[in-house]
Amino acid sequence: MTNPQKSRPRILSGMRPTGKLHLGHLAGVLQNWIKLQEEYESYHFVADWHALTTDYADTSELRTNTVEMVMDWLAVGLDPAKATFFLQSRLPEHAELHLLFSMATPLGWLERVPTYKEQLDNIRDRDLHTYGFLGYPVLQAADILIYKAHFVPVGEDQVPHVELTREIARRFNGFYGNVFPEPQALLTSTPRVRGTDGRRMSKSYGNSILISDPPEVVREKAAAMMTDPARKRRTDPGNPDICPVFDLHKIFSKKETIDQVNRECRTAEIGCVDCKKLMAQHLNCALAPIQERREPYEKKPQQVWDVLEAGTNKARKVAQATMAEVRAAVKLT
Repeated sequence: MTNPQKSRPRILSGMRPTGKLHLGHLAGVLQNWIKLQEEYESYHFVADWHALTTDYADTSELRTNTVEMVMDWLAVGLDPAKATFFLQSRLPEHAELHLLFSMATPLGWLERVPTYKEQLDNIRDRDLHTYGFLGYPVLQAADILIYKAHFVPVGEDQVPHVELTREIARRFNGFYGNVFPEPQALLTSTPRVRGTDGRRMSKSYGNSILISDPPEVVREKAAAMMTDPARKRRTDPGNPDICPVFDLHKIFSKKETIDQVNRECRTAEIGCVDCKKLMAQHLNCALAPIQERREPYEKKPQQVWDVLEAGTNKARKVAQATMAEVRAAVKLT
């Protein structure tokens, strides 16, 4: 009998281990992964080698950050029975394929990656003029192609990375034969999630609300959130379209609440204080079952490592099979 999982198209996606995740991760990535695990053969990995491309000088929190992040994956509803979770650094096959790809990838391809110059300009507190940082898109290509993924779920800003992966696959195949399929970007909807200060939600900005934040912390952070800057007084009408609090209402509140806030903000029937309290109430209701599912893993974090070990063993079989094919193609047998 054919295993239905085998006939599904395969997706590959990873996340750098940054510790506990925030609402931007939940709405922008994890909720999409939950949907995709029902339709695709899903592989999701902890990109701990990728974390070193920017944080190579201090790895003291890497293990803790890994377990906290994967706890959130499991708590939101990602299912190890439906998707494979694994540790990148436990699979040296990724590094071997990265090395082979790096031999044939033109330097100019890497220098034109949009996020390369962007991060060099924006991250000033560490030295990113390293070989690893320049070459991380090649490692990313190895991560994807070693599993011969059909699709890579990304937002629009990550499409250039998938296109570079396709170019690397095409160049490799041109030299050594058709080893790799060219993966397609699977564009996923990404709701706008701004932090408490109105900027993109990020822990590095200190403006994030964590998935695991207890109710009182959520209420405290919500109370401090920026709203429509033009609304100076309670009696002034507001514009919810530019308000970060309303962004969260649209994701976590019920439709009738969203409609109410949208209407009453514009007519000054509801003030920002009450609007924030209402949002925090709905947000805490949405987070409660997630935090309840997280609690057993917090008490026994070894369960997280067990999930990662089982997934890594499964991923290893696929990676080893691909590398056997690659070595034969490159005449390295």
